[in-house]
Amino acid sequence: MKIVVGLSGGVDSSVAAYLLQKQGHEVVALFMRNWNDASVTLEDECPWIEDSNDALMVAQKLGIPYQVIDMSELYKEKIVDYMFEEYKKGRTPNPDVLCNREVKFDVFMKTALSLGAEKVATGHYAQVNSTFDENGKEIFHLLAGADNNKDQSYFLCQLNQDQLSKSLFPIGALTKPEVREIAREMGLVTADKKDSQGLCFIGKVSLPTFLQQQLEPKEGEIVEIFKDFPGFHEETPKFSSKLEELQFLSQKIKYEKSDGKVIGKHQGAHYFTVGQSKGLGIGGHKESCFLISRDIENNIVFVGEGRNFPGLFRSALKIENSEVHWVREDLRLQKGESMKVKARIRYRQTLEEATLYQFEEGFYIEFENPQSAIAEGQFAAWYMDDELVGSGVIS
Repeated sequence: MKIVVGLSGGVDSSVAAYLLQKQGHEVVALFMRNWNDASVTLEDECPWIEDSNDALMVAQKLGIPYQVIDMSELYKEKIVDYMFEEYKKGRTPNPDVLCNREVKFDVFMKTALSLGAEKVATGHYAQVNSTFDENGKEIFHLLAGADNNKDQSYFLCQLNQDQLSKSLFPIGALTKPEVREIAREMGLVTADKKDSQGLCFIGKVSLPTFLQQQLEPKEGEIVEIFKDFPGFHEETPKFSSKLEELQFLSQKIKYEKSDGKVIGKHQGAHYFTVGQSKGLGIGGHKESCFLISRDIENNIVFVGEGRNFPGLFRSALKIENSEVHWVREDLRLQKGESMKVKARIRYRQTLEEATLYQFEEGFYIEFENPQSAIAEGQFAAWYMDDELVGSGVIS
């Protein structure tokens, strides 16, 4: 089988290419050149140049064809511009999820298939298999990676059945130490290369510096809200329906400046995200202060002291119907239906017991335990056992 591997210059995709070659497949390496703005990266050299060189050395070591595909313009349009727009609106986007949906498993995959490939492989820690339903239709299952510390199924939460049918994740059943050991045994240049810590498209980057390229600094106030805020002590009303209850539970508390005390200044509410504690420049507290809300219109940031501050928690969230995505279309809820699942609202979060509800006016996730820092714009993903079956953008 002819397989194109997205060789990224890291150890994971290098080992993926080696394993496929070992299985007897015809392997072709394709390196994606991503968008890069040297003015905001923290390295002296553009990260993609170093990564491209490493990918080339791996391809030469394995004796497989190698070529570079320039996707920088597409990245700029689909991911970078989207990020600026989302932050401007006061939302917290996830570029890695978007990158997989819009670039790697869309345009990149189509390019690979046009070169005669039957499948496209990446170095993601995830797994895919398939079964047949009673009508003989093949259903593809997106499963968590075997390494709990590295499972990247969340980043693939927006893929569809067609994309999964053409995807391979050769290292999904391995742990990171096992992957590194294989790379060392093979003498691959990437064996001990550190994992990329940056945004998917620009390497190591200072996010505020990056955002300042487009979003002008604008001084505003930091207002501290205290635990005696009346909104935290209101009695839960009686509800006439489950929908009414979910609307109440998923609602954000709206704070006013007069509800708390001004304790500092910031350079722009759009640079921060809910749940953030670093970079606020707040001192004089026993515990760290956490951002609980942003008023983008009035450029006010609201904070509360301590990671257990009541303003951080909500037990339900809403997803607009247009933003609900089912990896398993056959499991899609109809209006009025509900489903028990496990869900997460960010990468690396442990899976939490939850129930999905589909109503005409929207889709809701209710958690058994209240969740900290539910951020608009992030992706919530839901699982049945270790299979990721759907996801959506938190509204």
